[in-house]
Amino acid sequence: MIKVGVIGCGTIANAAHIPCYMDCPDAEIKYFCDIIPERAEAAVKKYGCGIAVTDYHDVLNDPEITAVSVCTPNRMHPVIAIDALKAGKHVLCEKPAARTYAEALTMQKAQHETGLTLNIGVVNRFNTAVNEIKKIIDAGELGEVYHVYVSFRAYRSIPGLGGAFTTKEIAGGGALIDWGVHYLDIVMYCTGDPEPKTVSGKAFSKLGVDMPNYVYESMWAENTKDLNGTYDVDDFVTAFVRTSGPTITLNGAWAQNIGVAEQYIDFLGTKGGIRLQYGGDFTVYTTKDGKLYNYKPEYESTPMFQNEINAFVKCVQTGEKLPSHIDRNILTSKLMQGIYDSSESGHEVTF
Repeated sequence: MIKVGVIGCGTIANAAHIPCYMDCPDAEIKYFCDIIPERAEAAVKKYGCGIAVTDYHDVLNDPEITAVSVCTPNRMHPVIAIDALKAGKHVLCEKPAARTYAEALTMQKAQHETGLTLNIGVVNRFNTAVNEIKKIIDAGELGEVYHVYVSFRAYRSIPGLGGAFTTKEIAGGGALIDWGVHYLDIVMYCTGDPEPKTVSGKAFSKLGVDMPNYVYESMWAENTKDLNGTYDVDDFVTAFVRTSGPTITLNGAWAQNIGVAEQYIDFLGTKGGIRLQYGGDFTVYTTKDGKLYNYKPEYESTPMFQNEINAFVKCVQTGEKLPSHIDRNILTSKLMQGIYDSSESGHEVTF
């Protein structure tokens, strides 16, 4: 049994981290921490355990705490994660690792210096469908995977307009760093974490700029909306990437003027291909006995957030290095930084 602290008691903490720790037989939540006291207190009341605090240092200074989940806005990820590692705590930090690649590197450095666990919440590495795809690719059933196409496009779905999600100083970016991080990380994971070589990209901030006149179909995190706040992040992004493995193209949007959500990943190989519906199942396209053939594999699926938390707790106990370790996820941070740098400079970036 390890005792943990949850730092940040907002949406992702309540939707995933807290209930999954509650269902993990080897973990006990001792602290709920949030700078908004009511959030931490509400968690204590809702889950019937723990102590509510507003200063994360109270969590780190407790020798009984073995590990923490960092579920704060992106700006605080490196600050809290590094402080936690230096205080002798293992860390599961929500995605993205940080606002920038440079910040992510400081987190990696602290992990190397302390030798403690630092995992990033790229939860799809614990998704059953994603791992089934990785097995198929690793077994050579697709042949050479030479290209991957990524689409994460939604219809006018900007989160918390004017709040933390749409403020670059807090979030580091918009659609790419919020949604694209998951899609790109799936690609990197399934294709063996190839090294990025070059990238040409463009990030657009278009539909949400005129906040008072933005018309939307839905707005998740609407409780954080502030029309007097800031909107300076990307709501659409496109890029072409060369890696040591496949090339990658992507189109992603929080908001577009096409009323069809297209959220999938296509793995294109010489022997076959796979389309993964994000968060769902996948179809394999291949040939058999001289005929075109496709099928949807059947498998027993388990909840990815529970898988992630269970794996984190286990790796803290055993020292196992997980696929979500900062050393693996750092490539996704590098790739996203390249897209943003290319967009800003107007030129292709060579790593």
